Amino acid sequence: MRCFLTQGKWFEHDLGILWLEVRLVTPLLCLDCVSESDRLFIFFLPQAMAFRLCLHAVCLPSSENAPKEKPKAAPKPRLGPTDEAQMAAAAALARLDQKPKPHPPSSQESIKCQVKKELMAEAAASEKDLLADHKGSDSIVEEEPEMLSVSGVYFTCPLTGATVRKDKREAHIKEAILLHASKDPVAAAIMEIHTFNRDREKVRLGVETIAKYLDNIHLHPEEEKYRKIKLQNKVFQERINCLEGTHEFLQAVGFERETLPIPGQDATEDYYVLKEEALEELEEHKEKLLSSEPLRAQLDRQLRVFRPSTQAARFELPNDFFNLTAEELKREQRLRTEAVEKASMLRTKAMREKEEQREKRKYNYTLLRVRLPDGYILQGTFYAREPLPMLFKFVREALQNDWLPFELLAPGGHKLTQENLAFNECGMVPSALLTFAWDAAVMADIKASGGEEMGSTLKPELLDAVQILS
Repeated sequence: MRCFLTQGKWFEHDLGILWLEVRLVTPLLCLDCVSESDRLFIFFLPQAMAFRLCLHAVCLPSSENAPKEKPKAAPKPRLGPTDEAQMAAAAALARLDQKPKPHPPSSQESIKCQVKKELMAEAAASEKDLLADHKGSDSIVEEEPEMLSVSGVYFTCPLTGATVRKDKREAHIKEAILLHASKDPVAAAIMEIHTFNRDREKVRLGVETIAKYLDNIHLHPEEEKYRKIKLQNKVFQERINCLEGTHEFLQAVGFERETLPIPGQDATEDYYVLKEEALEELEEHKEKLLSSEPLRAQLDRQLRVFRPSTQAARFELPNDFFNLTAEELKREQRLRTEAVEKASMLRTKAMREKEEQREKRKYNYTLLRVRLPDGYILQGTFYAREPLPMLFKFVREALQNDWLPFELLAPGGHKLTQENLAFNECGMVPSALLTFAWDAAVMADIKASGGEEMGSTLKPELLDAVQILS
C-alpha cells in the first residue's frame, strides 16, 4: 500500500520502490509555478539500478473556496534523505531536463486515434471479404459435407474402377492411361488419341490419315517408300503432329525415328521408318485405331438407402449439380424475383420456349429419391439429360422382387411412363422426390391367389447399409 507524506520524506512503495515526494501546501494554478526545490521527488528500482525522476504536485483550492477544516496536529519532524539519495536525484533531474517532455494527448487527439484504429480495423475486414469474394469467383465456398444431401458428383474410372470426384476425373483418367502404357503401349496410345484431344473433327482426320498410311504399307509390303513417313510432310504436320498420342502410337506399332539424307543434297530429313517384323500386326492395330472411342468416366449413382424420414423432400445440393458460373449463381436470386413479374406479362410461345431451354441448361445433374411402400428411401444421382427409363432401371436393380411390375409417381402425383423424355424435360431437376407403387392389378392377383405377403422391397444387402437422413 502506498503511503503519502507531506513536507517531503522518503518512504517505501508496496512494490519495493523508494519515493520522495513534496506536497505543496500553497494553492497552485499550474505546475509551472513550482520552484525547483519544491517539485523534486524521485524513486528508483534497486533491481534494475535505474533512477527516474517524477513530479508530483497537488493543486489545492484557494482559501476563499476551500472548505474549512479542523486544524491538524503538526507532524513530527522526520529525517531527510541521505547525501547519496540527493546526489542520485540531482543526476536524474539533469538527465530528465535534457529530454523533451512528452505532452499528454488531448481529448481530441485521443478521439482521432480511436477513429483511426476503427477505420484500420474496418479496412482489414473489407480486405478479408474481398479476398474471400475473389476466391469465390473461381469456386464457390465449399459447403459443410454433413449439411448436404450428397457430398458431390462422383465418377468411376473404367480402367482402374476407382471412384473419384468430378473435378479429379480427367487427371485420374490421364494418369491411368499413361500407367496402362507399360502393359499395352498400343492400346494406351489409341486411348490417348481419342481421349486427350477435344476436337473430334481433328481426331477423325488424323485417325483416317494414319489408317491410310498403314493401308498403303499393308497393300505394298515390299515397297520401301510406303514404310517411311516424312515428318516434315505438310499433311503429317497439319493432321497428325498436332494430335496428342499420335507419335506414341506410331512408335508402339513398330515405327522408329531416323534421320536420312536427302538424295542429291547435302542435307537430312527426319522420318518414321517401320521395322520389318512389325508388318504382321499392322492391320489389327489399324482396326483398333478406327473403332476406338474416347475413354470416359462413368457417372457413379452414389446409391444410398435411408430410413423413413419426414425430411425426404428436403434437398441441399453441392455446386457440382449446377451448370452455372459463380457470377450466374449470384444473379440467380435476382432472376427469381423477376420471374414473378414475368408471370404477369403476356408472352409469346417462342418466349416461353426460350426461357424453358435456358432453365434446362442450368443443371448438369439431378438427385432423385424414391419413397418405397415400407417408407425406406432410395437415392441416386443422374445426368439431367438422361431419359426416364434409366431411373426405372436403377430402381429395378435395387428390388428384391425385380420381376414384378411397378409404377413411379412424380411429385405432382401423375404416373411416369417409360418414354424417352429426359429428366430436365419432366421438371425433375435439380432434385425430386418420387413415390414407388407396385402394379395394383398384379398385387390384386397375388392376393386373390393366396400368395404370401410382400416382404422387404429392397435387397437385403442394401438394407444392411441403411442410413439416417439428416
